[in-house]
Amino acid sequence: MSLVQTPTVDCVPQLGGPTTVGTATNAILTTVDHPRLSSKRKLDDYGGPTFDDDDDEDQDENDAAFAELVSVRMRKDEPNAVHSSSDAQPRSITAAQFNPRVPDDRSTSYSCSTRAESTRSESRLQFFIKMIPEGKTMVFQFCSRDTVRSVHDRIQLVTGIPVHEQRLIYRGKQLQWERTLAECSIQNDAGLELVGRMRSTGHPHAWQVVDDIVSVVCRLCRGETIPSAAKHIKPRMSEFLTETPKDEERVPGHLQIFLSCSAPAALVMLYMSPIKGNKDCADSSIRHFLNSSRNSLPKPYHNYCAPIVLEFCKLLRRAALEDPLYLSCRSTLWSLLESTGSLENSKKVIVMQEIFPFVSELGNRLSKDLVSSMESPTSVGPLLGDVRDLAAFLLLLRTEITEQVGFQGPIPVTLDGKGYKHPLYGEEIEFLHLLFIDLLKRMGECLHKMEECLAVKHKGEGETNYSGWSQYLAILKELNSVSKLYLGAEEDFWMVLKLRKSSLCTLIKYAKRTDDHQWLLEQKDVTDFESRRHLAMMMFPEVKEDYEELHEMLIDRSQLLAESFEYIAKAEPEALHAGLFMEFKNEEATGPGVVREWFFLVCQAIFNPENALFVPCPNDRRRFFPNPSKFQLVFIFNSENTCCVICFIPVEI
Repeated sequence: MSLVQTPTVDCVPQLGGPTTVGTATNAILTTVDHPRLSSKRKLDDYGGPTFDDDDDEDQDENDAAFAELVSVRMRKDEPNAVHSSSDAQPRSITAAQFNPRVPDDRSTSYSCSTRAESTRSESRLQFFIKMIPEGKTMVFQFCSRDTVRSVHDRIQLVTGIPVHEQRLIYRGKQLQWERTLAECSIQNDAGLELVGRMRSTGHPHAWQVVDDIVSVVCRLCRGETIPSAAKHIKPRMSEFLTETPKDEERVPGHLQIFLSCSAPAALVMLYMSPIKGNKDCADSSIRHFLNSSRNSLPKPYHNYCAPIVLEFCKLLRRAALEDPLYLSCRSTLWSLLESTGSLENSKKVIVMQEIFPFVSELGNRLSKDLVSSMESPTSVGPLLGDVRDLAAFLLLLRTEITEQVGFQGPIPVTLDGKGYKHPLYGEEIEFLHLLFIDLLKRMGECLHKMEECLAVKHKGEGETNYSGWSQYLAILKELNSVSKLYLGAEEDFWMVLKLRKSSLCTLIKYAKRTDDHQWLLEQKDVTDFESRRHLAMMMFPEVKEDYEELHEMLIDRSQLLAESFEYIAKAEPEALHAGLFMEFKNEEATGPGVVREWFFLVCQAIFNPENALFVPCPNDRRRFFPNPSKFQLVFIFNSENTCCVICFIPVEI
């Protein structure tokens, strides 16, 4: 049987179940500490026992825990072989503790411990498994009715080699998982060979690049001195990202290599390292990856980078929720997902259950910050970054919930849990509803506190300037969006704002043009005239006076209308954006006053009956129409003939 070889990677084995920095640390330091290999993957790269007789005295405490499971280099006829039996019980560690990929119930089902003693003695097999190419041998005891899969599971327990990476060969044939040992004609003292699954890869150079990154990181964690380590790691990261295939179908496999080698776990381990300089090196390297993933990759590929950033978030969250690097990773995660438009476009790599913990974390944090903003005038209140992150994650969740629920109208969710139950997202939908209720309650209390502070200010008893109020409108906007998901929630939301109308109008007074506050115009009952006027003015673009040159005009008063028309008609539209520099012939006055006078005179001339540019409406003397003899009616269509602009071009002045 021929095996396709793949480049060897000094990588950390990806174990199933929850990832911890501690386990990742032990795994990395165990697996990466070996010389550069050839194009074959060594089976003992997975952090299992070394099986070296010369190293027995140097084995660590973890190797001692497997004394009854781990075999040493030996011959078949040696009586002192260490056996691995299906009946044996580890003294200090269980299968589930060693590797979460081996379920307890499966291990139990493959055990023969419940069989009768007579049957056990008749069907008991002892056989040897030789690891290729190292030649190390392990001894196992199983029942003949046990399956080959049970042997693979036991090998994973002993060596740490994932089941899907193992191949058992007996008499030149590969053993199939579902067959029993008896069906495979395994006899007592038989010799089997364990080989690795040498899968081909379309990204050999990417494996090598990530392997170099992990190797450097592990050397730093062991205390080795590497001058300018960050200058070595960052270029390799950039190289990995810039070599992302142009074919989108190959992109996930390329980026998955970064996770398969446990590069995020290695970098976080370096970030948590107590060795001087390691944290700064890891911080700059991780931030470089975050920035490069957004800037180097096209937007359609951003969602494929999201699982890597999500892994950084999961690992760094255990360090501290206030950690600046964790906050940067969290912001990068939503920005990558936001570029795809919704979770639908990234559902193959990120699911709602994975990002919902961030919503819960941010919601609880905002709730506490709202309370602190009421208690102390010096409190900064909710932070802009937290509100922005929550808004981005909520947008993704609302889109996903709307698409998955699959019916029109609000979701009937009740506080007693008797409402609508979604088979997939039931808990998330209920929790988001509870989060909405909690934040709405906090906002009602905050607006009430605002009214009390404003009343004190009106009495002249003190100056009120709470910086903690700055994010109130942004939070209310998100609550308004969430309220549309649930039955009755929208009415509750607007009722709270109606009760606190005065404080809401005060917040609107300080609204900025850069924010979107059109949602406030949905209900006129919660605002007054001045507030609505301010919101309407915010819709107009801000006037910028940063133009270097003004459009200059020198006008003869006796030919005011004709010369003004010549200047304006021949000017480029962009030139008029800068404004006008107006001067009359034989006069020295200039400035805004002259421009204002010119506008007044031009308007008078346009509607002068002697010029007859416009004729009054016969039915309503207050209305005027362009004079057909003075203007030519022109219809201008776009290239697709879908839009028409009607223009009146003066024939003559």
